[in-house]
Parts: sequence; structure tokens; C-alpha cells
Amino acid sequence: MMSVLILKNVPNEGPGTIEDYLSENNIDYRTVDLSSEDIPHADDFDTLLILGGPMSVNDADQYPYINREIEMVRDFTAKNKKVMGICLGAQIMAKAFGARVFPGEEKEIGWCDIELDYRRGIDRLMGKLARHPATGEILKRFKVFQWHGETFDIPEGGVHLAKSELYPNQAFRFGDNAYALQFHIEVKKETVYEWLKNEQIDMKLLERDTELFYEKYQQRALNFYRVFFGNGTIDA
Repeated sequence: MMSVLILKNVPNEGPGTIEDYLSENNIDYRTVDLSSEDIPHADDFDTLLILGGPMSVNDADQYPYINREIEMVRDFTAKNKKVMGICLGAQIMAKAFGARVFPGEEKEIGWCDIELDYRRGIDRLMGKLARHPATGEILKRFKVFQWHGETFDIPEGGVHLAKSELYPNQAFRFGDNAYALQFHIEVKKETVYEWLKNEQIDMKLLERDTELFYEKYQQRALNFYRVFFGNGTIDA
């Protein structure tokens, strides 16, 4: 039976729609807030999910648990267990696999297009995310929700999966079972407004875009979850 370990780097960035999916499908999981809890033993879990946070992966001197997360990524991957990193979690994965993590030229905030990299064919999971909920068409370009100011290089051995206009590296796969996503696949509609309420952005535009894009985005995310949290190895 699957057991998922969810690591929160800050209290206000939780698993969102991922937690809803796990609960609704009776998948065992444990959420750990690293700002106040220790990481449990890795052998008790077969899937690792690392969420976002405002700190940098390069701030391990201030947040020592980041080094432990890096170790967990390497451990799970070495054992061919499933790993998903979101935003900071994706940057932690890049660092774990030897890639550089660094500030971008500007923040990427709100609803932005990403473009999938099909040069090696359609990745099975990204294809699910790209599939239009109504028509079934697999789109090369579609909206995702972003909130970040740092980026990463693709690690050696990693497979580049997506880019955006501002950030050329939006997602990568490492091996068969590890997926790093710079964007927030897990976000709930109300969380969009809560996270960005203090950002210097056009809130009317954000509200318009959220109402326009969120429902289809959530359906795309559910399609991704159904494959990622399925049993066995993920077919690339």
C-alpha cells in the first residue's frame, strides 16, 4: 500500500489539491512541517513530495533541514521510489542531482504559459497535464500558476520537460519516477489570492485569470495525480 511523505518548508504552503486527492482515494500520507517537526524515517514511505517556500535552497545555513531534504531526494531516487518537488521542492531536487540553483532576472508570478519539450516524445505525466479537459487534445502550450524568483539548471542525466518565456527550465524528470515542477500544480483557488495579497501585482487581472483558468487547471492536475500516485513505476 502506498504511503506518501509530504514535506512543508513553511506552514502556509501546504499540499492543497494533492492532499484532497490522497484523502479521496484512501492513500496513506503524512504531512510534516519542517519549521517545527523533524523528518521521519524514509523507509516508512515509498513516495516523497517536497513543497514550496520563500527561502532559497542555498540558505541551508539558516534552514538546516534543506540539507536533509536533499539527502531524502537522493535516497528515494536511489531506491527507485517516487519523488515530486514543487517550486522550492523542484529546486531542492535540482541541487540534489548536482545542478545550479540561482536567482532569476525577475519574479514569475500569476498565470503564465509554459511550453512542453516534445523533442524526446511526450512524457507520460506531462502529457496528462497538457491534455485539454474538454477536448482531449494534448496542447504544447498552456497556463500554469507561478510564484517564484529563483530557477535551476537541468541536472546531468535529467530530462528537460518544459519552459516559459521568462524561465527556460520549468520542469524536469530524473530517472523514471522523479518529477520536478517549478510551477504550483497543487494550488487551490483561494490559496492563489491568499499567497499574492501582498505582492505588487494587478489583483483585478489575477482575479480575472484565476476565474478563467483555474477549473481546467485543477482538472489537468488531477489527471497528473492519477498517474503519478498510481501503483508501480511511471512509464516515461
